[in-house]
Amino acid sequence: MIARTWRGWTRPEDADAYAAYIQATGLAEYTAIPGNRGAYLLHRPDGDRIEFLAVSLWTDFESIAAFAGEDIDAAVFYPEDDRFLIDRETTVRHYTVTEPIPSTSRP
Repeated sequence: MIARTWRGWTRPEDADAYAAYIQATGLAEYTAIPGNRGAYLLHRPDGDRIEFLAVSLWTDFESIAAFAGEDIDAAVFYPEDDRFLIDRETTVRHYTVTEPIPSTSRP
């Protein structure tokens, strides 16, 4: 399995609207592609802005290319991103996901 990650930053007052927007666009598009194994949107305060981290999980690089196009290292942007983002990465990172280790904690 492959994890694809991307980061972008918004103003604090735009964080909720951007989260809703990216869930309706990017995450919805990721999860509609065959080979996608899930997607997560994380955010945190980062000084005077909010950092977003999108993580999507894929079965293989071919599935990623079906979403991202031929250059799988290029970030994919949506029409309203310029309205929300004050900074962004233009490339993504891909990681090989190792097998999960089951939790030994008890409920």
